[in-house]
Amino acid sequence: MADDKIIDMNERVKANFSWNKYTKFGLFLVLLLLVLIFILSNLFVVREGEYKVVRQFGEVVRIESEPGLSYKIPFIQSVTTLPKYQMIYDVSQAEINTRDKKRILIDNYSIWKIDSPRDMIANARTLEAAEARMEEFIYSVTRTELGQLDYDEIINDEKSSRGSLNDRITDRVNELLANDNYGISVTDVRIKRTDLPEENENSVYIRMISERHSTAQEYLSRGDADKNRIEAQTDREVNEMLSKAKAEAEQIRSEGESEAAKIYNDAFSKDPGFYSLYRTLESYKQTIGDDTVIILPSDSPYARLLMGYTQ
Repeated sequence: MADDKIIDMNERVKANFSWNKYTKFGLFLVLLLLVLIFILSNLFVVREGEYKVVRQFGEVVRIESEPGLSYKIPFIQSVTTLPKYQMIYDVSQAEINTRDKKRILIDNYSIWKIDSPRDMIANARTLEAAEARMEEFIYSVTRTELGQLDYDEIINDEKSSRGSLNDRITDRVNELLANDNYGISVTDVRIKRTDLPEENENSVYIRMISERHSTAQEYLSRGDADKNRIEAQTDREVNEMLSKAKAEAEQIRSEGESEAAKIYNDAFSKDPGFYSLYRTLESYKQTIGDDTVIILPSDSPYARLLMGYTQ
């Protein structure tokens, strides 16, 4: 009986020992897991194209900009992210006055980036506040620059003196941002479009139509003038050519008639009788027709010829 009790007690001791052993191992694993989670939760990854801002009690203590793995002190430090790449900001549409007192609506966009996260946080606090300040500067500079140009210069590239307007706006905005130490810079400012306020559109369209009609009428008038000038010149040249041709024809005809008269004289001088007969026959052509009635003496040359007498 005593032996059974001793055996039972030994088994209980062994069981308790095994339980304590597994319990300690399990607690060790749990503790190790918690430590790993704690460590991993205070590690962070810095990716390409971003800044990691480490704050301690709200104050910036360091900024990580190189890609890789970094850490923070648990509980007292926090990490926020800022973009390192270039960003596009669509500036709100604004109304400005041109040099010739016309109102237009300007729609801009800008390409910008953060150069110094520390300065940006110190002076602008947030990304949205930095964009708001940048927009104010862009509007102010754009209004000043376009206020020195006429409306036609702004909307008409051929007549425009804008040239490097976008570059001037970009440089001036960067100067203002640098003066206030906002830690950001503008890469480019571009004017997407220029519009008229609705109340001015109809009047401008009517004026444009009128100008186009005037231009068209001017072209038509120039065309008519050129047409009349060309026709007059052509008529003059034709008349000169005809006059010259007629003069040459008259000269040729005179020379031909002179040559013919000479030939006739030479021919007729050889046989005067034949010449007299020829002249008489020629006179018949002029005096005798289909209904002609001629009364002649029997001894007249005409009558003798008609009756067949040649002597």
